[in-house]
Amino acid sequence: MTSEPILSIRGLNVDYGTGQDAVHALRDIDLTLHRGEVLGLAGESGSGKSTLAYAVTRLLSPPGVITGGEVRYHRVTDPDPVDILALSARELRAFRWQELSIVFQGAMNSLNPVHTVHSQLTDVLKAHRPETKRAERTARATELLALVGISADRLGAYPHQLSGGMRQRVMIAMALALDPEIVIMDEPTTALDVVMQRQILRQLVKLKAELSFSVIFITHDISLLIEFSDRIAIMYGGRIVEEAASAEIYRDAHHPYSDGLLHSFPALHGPRRELSGIPGSPPHLAAMPAGCAFHPRCGKAFEPCGTQVPVLAAPPGDGSRTVACWLHQDAAVGAAAGP
Repeated sequence: MTSEPILSIRGLNVDYGTGQDAVHALRDIDLTLHRGEVLGLAGESGSGKSTLAYAVTRLLSPPGVITGGEVRYHRVTDPDPVDILALSARELRAFRWQELSIVFQGAMNSLNPVHTVHSQLTDVLKAHRPETKRAERTARATELLALVGISADRLGAYPHQLSGGMRQRVMIAMALALDPEIVIMDEPTTALDVVMQRQILRQLVKLKAELSFSVIFITHDISLLIEFSDRIAIMYGGRIVEEAASAEIYRDAHHPYSDGLLHSFPALHGPRRELSGIPGSPPHLAAMPAGCAFHPRCGKAFEPCGTQVPVLAAPPGDGSRTVACWLHQDAAVGAAAGP
């Protein structure tokens, strides 16, 4: 990992619908992915994780609309970043999969059930590199399967003939087909058992070391991110509420929501951790509470939490992380971030 950014997101806002009835799904998202880094994105269902992934890749389905902000991709060979949100349809088609790819949640829904693995892997190559010959595409498909630990005799198989773990690895192979610089993984192991999750994560670590791509890994399971990520960003109610190195989040989570996520799973190593969970449910995005969105569920809430939105900023004396919480913010810094 380097300090050089490869993807920068600034002030990103996404609504579902328009006008007064619009639901604000993402609010003022600021995030940077560094070259060679694994950035984890954690939070409960409905926190905005997948919406962020689809916004960055321009895959938002109607009525999803990007209403503000910028997403810029930084190439090694070009001093001028690429404005992803300004790409034309033709430019976007060339950009996706060659520079940035995505592994969707639920491989069975992403793979075409009436086409073989060979057909679906080579289709990516045929679409983006039409000059390649059939034999070359087959050889590349065989190589891709070997990368993710699947034998070449499965090239002729259909998705329903593969196990859940193998289907997910095929999706990862497809995402790596054109050697992208960034791979976004949207809960790729959620439907798999714990043993298969660990196998796929080990495979990802190995592939990242070999191919040097950067990863945004999205999941609700923060325990996976602690093991796998360099940094973690915690999302709640469409905002990022804390961002820090994974080791710092594990040792000393500053935001009460981050701490609640950590105490929702047992410690695999070291002293036993008391499981407490988080009371209540995430807010409905169409009816967000005033002030800090987490304050109705927070046992540490006090006066400003119910009326003022804390900004995402470095706590006094600690520049290694950012947190949006009145417990770690000077009153002078905490100008409201907006409704």
